[in-house]
Amino acid sequence: MRSLLKISGIIDRFTEKLGFVIDWLVVLTVSIGFYNVMARYLGKIVGIKLSSNALIELQWYLFSILFLVGFAYILKHGDNVRVDFLYTNFNQKQRAVIDFLGTVLFLIPFCAIGIWVTFNPVLQSWGRLPDGSWGTWEISADANGLPRAPIKTMLILGLGLLLLQSISQAIKYLAILSGYEQVLAQIGLETSEHINIE
Repeated sequence: MRSLLKISGIIDRFTEKLGFVIDWLVVLTVSIGFYNVMARYLGKIVGIKLSSNALIELQWYLFSILFLVGFAYILKHGDNVRVDFLYTNFNQKQRAVIDFLGTVLFLIPFCAIGIWVTFNPVLQSWGRLPDGSWGTWEISADANGLPRAPIKTMLILGLGLLLLQSISQAIKYLAILSGYEQVLAQIGLETSEHINIE
């Protein structure tokens, strides 16, 4: 169990660093959005187009990346939406059972199926042809738009990161069920805000 908890710790540290990157992506997204709004109004006043479809699509791409890549961070901190009118009254072990079963039976398979289902469409977006050769990648239909392939790749990346964090969470729930609460506390692993290690 200790070796599994070390793996969980590595995944958690990576997810925390990812959260730091996401913080800066929020700043960048808001900045580009602010520029797009200001450029649209100032452009009308001066009669010059100061923004472009590329910047508008970049704002949309960054917003999508925030959600897709942020899922793992949200799961780690237990900030996901829950219907927990019963869950709040459960003790630590009961919560761990529910979280473990939900993660292993639903979340991990969802991530794996999601990656499997999106893999070929993403390759096609990059230009993979049915005969196995490569053509041109998918481009936005809007004038001066951005390529679609990189943002579609974020689906696989986001689901992959969520899958990693799901595995980490499952390890921590299993540790609680196996009586390793003290080890979790000693090595500084958090399961979520809903299951506090004391």
